[in-house]
Amino acid sequence: MNHNEQMQRYYERCDMDQIKGRLKELLAEAKQEISEINVDEVNLEKMVLIDVRESDEFASGIIPAKTVFTIPRGKLEFAVDDTLVELIDHTIVCYCLKGARGLMAAMILKKLGFRNVVNLKGGIEAWVQSGKSIKNYLGLFTLGK
Repeated sequence: MNHNEQMQRYYERCDMDQIKGRLKELLAEAKQEISEINVDEVNLEKMVLIDVRESDEFASGIIPAKTVFTIPRGKLEFAVDDTLVELIDHTIVCYCLKGARGLMAAMILKKLGFRNVVNLKGGIEAWVQSGKSIKNYLGLFTLGK
């Protein structure tokens, strides 16, 4: 196989339209498997929240649940430890900025054996737009108020 043929095969494997199509299929599969809850259904005292955004996104604020983990989506599978496993019987709510990463995270946790995993529909963006508070290193606040 010459260099041009190798490059052609490489580009065929990296076809962005094909990759994006597969991502859409994967998200559709996750939507079939994972329940989504609305902002008003979140119980900050009883549910375990997992923020799967990137670490620089956490700084803007997280949802102030009694039990909340900040684990980036790309590290989630490797960050499941005894602490999280002890909470396996609780409702676990995954969230991100708008919902897609939270949905994928919830699907992964379900495949790892967590039984009651849901996604926060609309992510932290929906949370903030509903007028609910978030917290960061400066304290608890509500945007626009």
